[in-house]
Amino acid sequence: MLKGKRQYAIILSKGDDLVNICYIISAGETGKIAFKKDDSDVIICADAGYKKALESGIVPDLVVGDFDSLGKIPQLGNIEVHPAEKDETDTFLALTCGIERGYKNFVIYGALGGRLDHTFANIQLLKYLAERNMECTLVSPKETVTVLRNSSLTFSESEKGIVSVFSLSERSSGVFEEGLKYCLENAVLTSSFPLGVSNEFIGKKARISVNDGILMVVRECTKD
Repeated sequence: MLKGKRQYAIILSKGDDLVNICYIISAGETGKIAFKKDDSDVIICADAGYKKALESGIVPDLVVGDFDSLGKIPQLGNIEVHPAEKDETDTFLALTCGIERGYKNFVIYGALGGRLDHTFANIQLLKYLAERNMECTLVSPKETVTVLRNSSLTFSESEKGIVSVFSLSERSSGVFEEGLKYCLENAVLTSSFPLGVSNEFIGKKARISVNDGILMVVRECTKD
């Protein structure tokens, strides 16, 4: 699992400066959660994500949801209770709270694994944020998932394992994959064919970019 804020700067920042991050903890697979929170960051738990936070010794700034998954409403001052019958998922509610506080960069734990419908809903949140020029990474013990819109990601020589790229928009053009086992040059990816699945880091600096479209990048979490 990625640890600390510096690693996320590669994903969440267009320059060398670190960015302010809204950390969201949901109820999916998390393992032991570990990150460095700066004073400018915020931690928001979605429903049973509160239990996940406590298990990792994390004190959230806010807890939101209908609390059907947690099974009870926590006795906290920093809490927002919503009705169970609603259009938004608890994770989306937590995301909205972060956006309302001015955050544009998100790291979400517990958004992958578990129920497939919840996982897919959280992947849709990546596209929702990308369309609004915001950035997000979903983190699980097995992989990290991030999104690119008309931009690029760079990786150091130390990266290992599998990396896959999918088009979340109907069509993504001007796709480049450089420094990987299989390279793409000015390619077109579509949402109906998985051309970018299962590439590999090979100990070189790597770069993935898209000129026009929205890409989802899935990176395997490897143990050193």
